[in-house]
Amino acid sequence: MVKLEENLRLGKQSMEEKLKQILLFFIPDQCHDTYLLEHRFTDVPCFKALVSKLLGFAIIAGSLLVKVPQIMKIYKSKSAEGVSFIAVLLDLIAITSHMAYSYVNGYPFSSWGDTSFLAFQTLVIAELILYYQCYPILSYVFSMAYGGFAYTLCSGKTPLHVLTTMQSLNIPILLIGKLSQAYTIYQNRCVGQLSAVTVFLLLGGSLARIFTSIEETGDSIMIITFCSSTFANALIAFQVICFWNKKPARNSEQSYTGAHSTAAVKRGTKCD
Repeated sequence: MVKLEENLRLGKQSMEEKLKQILLFFIPDQCHDTYLLEHRFTDVPCFKALVSKLLGFAIIAGSLLVKVPQIMKIYKSKSAEGVSFIAVLLDLIAITSHMAYSYVNGYPFSSWGDTSFLAFQTLVIAELILYYQCYPILSYVFSMAYGGFAYTLCSGKTPLHVLTTMQSLNIPILLIGKLSQAYTIYQNRCVGQLSAVTVFLLLGGSLARIFTSIEETGDSIMIITFCSSTFANALIAFQVICFWNKKPARNSEQSYTGAHSTAAVKRGTKCD
């Protein structure tokens, strides 16, 4: 009986330790004592930090599938009509720069982890665009070039001041890329193969990232970047609402590469 009670006591302690480890994963470092020792669960700064941490992980979970609707829409239609390749390329550069900057600075994974999944999905979209614009070899070369670019930035071989400069440049890069997409929609008077689900998920994610960046990093460059991204995403979301289900005029069709590709238009943006 004594041995059984001892085993139960040890088992209870083990469960408590495991539960504590799980809680410590979500609770910010500065709030460990506040929550676990002092039990002051109404502490406002710690509550905001906890909400930010949970929101960050929720964004990461959502980022696993945020661009899948866009990928599937292009894949099923075998066309990337109505979406700017320039916008996708600049978006990929901005996402990768932000990921490398946050990783090298040692920021919490919950504040930037979604960028790793967004980068992969954006790369897939770029590959599909090139492939369906009849450039299959270029799509493979692009993937390998991007892999080298991402490794160079995240490996620690790139000086921090270079990453900081790139992060600062993300603001105009994001704006140019998003506004390029907005211009394509405006010119075509339709959203083409642009996924409304992806657009609104990106808007929600960038809006939430303003809060998590303020709480978890305090990095002014990141905060301004997400404010700019939210503005641009909101503009595209507004266009999606305005031009939803509208068909483009044949003489205004534009390929996803951002240029007026005569050959692609003649073939309906599909390869023979």
